[in-house]
Formats: sequence, C-alpha cells, structure tokens
Amino acid sequence: MNGTQTLGRAIDILFVLAESGATLTVSEIAEKVGIPDSTAYRFIQTLIKNGFVERKGRGQIGLGLRIFDLARSLSQQIEKELLTIARPIMEDLTGLTNETTVLFVRSGSKAICIENVTSRRLVRLTIENGRILPLNSGASGKILLAYESDKIISEMTKVFEEDKSADKTSLLNELQQIRDNGYSLTLGEVDEDVFAVAAPIFDPQQRIVASLSAAGPVHRLSEQEMPKLIQDVKSAASQISCKLGGLA
Repeated sequence: MNGTQTLGRAIDILFVLAESGATLTVSEIAEKVGIPDSTAYRFIQTLIKNGFVERKGRGQIGLGLRIFDLARSLSQQIEKELLTIARPIMEDLTGLTNETTVLFVRSGSKAICIENVTSRRLVRLTIENGRILPLNSGASGKILLAYESDKIISEMTKVFEEDKSADKTSLLNELQQIRDNGYSLTLGEVDEDVFAVAAPIFDPQQRIVASLSAAGPVHRLSEQEMPKLIQDVKSAASQISCKLGGLA
C-alpha cells in the first residue's frame, strides 16, 4: 500500500467515525472501511498517537479532540470567506429590493445572525449581528433546518417537541415544501408585522452553510411584487453559493 492509499484509508476511518455519530469497535471500523481488522488496528494506533481518534471505553474508538480543533478552524475559515463573499452581494440585494438583508448560520437548535445590510427606507427592519432565533420559527431558521440531513432534522424535532405548542408533523411538512420550492416565506412569525424571504447557501460539498434573507414590514409585501422578491433572494443566495464553490 503506497502513501496515497495509506492516507486514503486513514481518512476513510475518520469519515466512518464521523458518520456513525458514536463510538465503534476496531472490527466495526474495519468492516465499514473494507479492510482487515489488523490493518484497521495499525491505522487506528497511528491516528491515536496524533490525537485524531481516542479510546472512549473498553474496545471503543471515537473521534479525538484534535479533529474537533481542525473542524473548528475550518468552520472559522469558511465563515470568514462567507462574509467576504456575501457582503457585496447583500448590499446589491438591499439596493435591489429596498429591504434589509440578513445572513444567518446554524448553531445547534438556533440560528445566529452574522451579517446584515439595513434598508435605507424610513420604515424598515433593523437587526443586530449576534441575534439568536429558533430554527423552527422564521424564514432564516427554517431554511437552515430544511436543508440539513435527516439525522439532524430528527434530532432538532425532538428538541422542539419539548415545546408543547410545536407540531412535529406540520413542521416536517413545511420543511419538505421549503425544499420543493427552494425558499421560505414567513409572515410575522418572529417579529409581528414583519415578513421574511430566505434562500439557502451551500458549500462545495452541497451542504447548507447559511441562509440569506430579505425582510421588511408586512404591509409593503404585495402579491404582485412577491415573485420578483423571491427570485431576487434566491438569485443572490445562488451567487454566494457559486463563489463559495457550490453549485447554483
């Protein structure tokens, strides 16, 4: 096995552990990667020495702290790149729609605003960076949730079920409709008398990384203007995805 193959097998082991969401035995890892137990054991020993995996219990292997440090650094790098790319497109979108535009990312069961461009209109929506919203309420959060994996959606709906006012079936149906439409439109869900239209932003692996929204007073949203607004938001989000390396 040459160096490239060796690196490939080591990466396969890390992906298997990441996708499992739990600890695995050496035999389970070997079976999933398609290599002998003895080979898997040698790779795992090397990964343990470098802090990428750890022994979590008797015979159990899990991801190590160093892999989480790498993931955190990558997340920060992506977010910095995202802000650099998104800001001018958001400014153009605000100029085009005359409404405030906002950029949200997911953190657990919440959506966090990381950038905004405020409308110059006298009556307008203002939102500060750092504002936190629930994923199951409002266009920005629902877009972030709708395009997550089935596993994460299932985990999040369990969290939301603790709120007895939340209807799991209705939420899942709405998330499916959002995926079918490619956008989310909400009226007064988070802030009374405020509408929001949100679209997804994807990374090169087609994973959702952020939501882009245009928002303003409900009284300004007419049925005639709605289709153009939706298309403008979707187009701007697609531009950001393309510049990040994702597909339009």
